[in-house]
Amino acid sequence: MVARKKSARWVAEVKTDSTHPPPGLFKKSAPVIAKALASQKVSPKGPGSGMRMLTFFINRAGRGLSASRRRELERAKALLAKRIQAKQTKKRRR
Repeated sequence: MVARKKSARWVAEVKTDSTHPPPGLFKKSAPVIAKALASQKVSPKGPGSGMRMLTFFINRAGRGLSASRRRELERAKALLAKRIQAKQTKKRRR
């Protein structure tokens, strides 16, 4: 086990390869973010993976995220959740 300083943040060490968001995606509008994170190109494992990436980004930004940007990202989360819900409902109907 690697000893870490108390000031070190665990998120700085996280490496992920499950999603591939284009540069600057999280600076765009909520509908654009939700659509991109739901696509197979960005999230090959599905929109749930995109939701985890968005949540991770919000958590990692922490206090450095402006209130307006946080609102827009939370709005993107809500839109993405609707897409996930619709996909699950469609899947159950089959």
